[in-house]
Amino acid sequence: MNSSSSKGLFSWALFDWANSAYFVIIQTFIFSAYFAKAIADEELTGTEQWGTTIGLAGLCIAVLAPFLGAIADHTGRRKPWIGFFSIMCILACGALWFAKPDSSFLLFALVAAFFATVGAEFAFIFYSAMLPDLVPPERIGRWSGWSWGLGYAGGLVCLLIALYGFVESDGAWLNLNTDESEHVRATFVLTAVWYALFSLPMFFRTPDVKPTGVSIFQASKMGLEQLITSIRHMRSYKNIAWFLLARMIYNDGLTLIFSFGGVYAAGTFDMDTAEIIAFGILLNISSGVGAFAFSWFDDKAGSKATICWSLVGLIIPITAILFAESKMWFQIWALIMGIFIGPVQAASRTLIGRMAPEELRNQMFGLFALSGKATAFIGPFLVGMVTVWLSSQRWGMSIILLLLVIGLVMMVMVKEPTNELKPMEMDHDT
Repeated sequence: MNSSSSKGLFSWALFDWANSAYFVIIQTFIFSAYFAKAIADEELTGTEQWGTTIGLAGLCIAVLAPFLGAIADHTGRRKPWIGFFSIMCILACGALWFAKPDSSFLLFALVAAFFATVGAEFAFIFYSAMLPDLVPPERIGRWSGWSWGLGYAGGLVCLLIALYGFVESDGAWLNLNTDESEHVRATFVLTAVWYALFSLPMFFRTPDVKPTGVSIFQASKMGLEQLITSIRHMRSYKNIAWFLLARMIYNDGLTLIFSFGGVYAAGTFDMDTAEIIAFGILLNISSGVGAFAFSWFDDKAGSKATICWSLVGLIIPITAILFAESKMWFQIWALIMGIFIGPVQAASRTLIGRMAPEELRNQMFGLFALSGKATAFIGPFLVGMVTVWLSSQRWGMSIILLLLVIGLVMMVMVKEPTNELKPMEMDHDT
């Protein structure tokens, strides 16, 4: 690999470092818990409202992702899509600064979080679709794992800055008003700045596929026709369809872990913001180690084996977490769980990259996104409703375990592909 391609690949992976700020600060550890404890009228209701918002965002992504992916297949380039949705997320995260700890800001906070979620997820879809064009098939697994590990490392550093730069110090160096939770809200601005800053290298140094010259209007028409045709002929891609169905189930469980991890820690174990961030830092370390360690396993043993073993590695500690009574055991089992989160995500991206026909790659990544979001809105709704009905976050979170077990059973029946993908022709401008 020459130095130019190495720089382009590292810059591509660095986008994961940038994008991870949204997932650790907004979706999982800080904003979700801040919303449930400080903005919502009470925590159980806040859990349900947060679940509904994440669910609606997932539904939006599920409906639009395959169509937008089909359009991208006809226009060629991915960077414009990544840029548009990244800006959407950055602006929405920055806007959360204005979400003060008062129920009058509830609707504003949820709307901003909705757009931040949609922007981050869509940007990540088109970002992931770039990978098979950047590396040969024999290295796609390790680069997928490395970038995911780099994302966890980015989340770790971002959380450290949030904890010691703002939360623990009460934002004294910026003269922030803790009565208005400005030291917590400042971490949302940190997220926006972090995302904007570290995403730039990918736009300037990573090669994109050449544009086709097809207009957006023409591509929309062609993309819709292609999408309809592909869905009708999905029987020709039975193995891909079965994988996407299995992934749809187990990814719903992963989505719930990310969306409700901070809420569960705050509600069930009464962890405050500083404790949740410190816990998030440790969880990102274990997740990053797992993503890096399994990246070679993916290329050697195969993506299917990596996914299946990782799901087993998730099911066992999550079962223990649901029965954990002390904060210490909750954290211990959660850290063990973290080791297997990165590998199942990275290997899933690797598998669809290996399975997708070259001429339908963006669309297949769109369907891959659909498999991650088609029923993702159901999980948060179920968690929220079960939590309220039974007045127990533990019972609500048990939905995660059910989804992972079903996904594992289905994944066993997926066949590992043996075909190799050839990188597409690329240009090197921005």
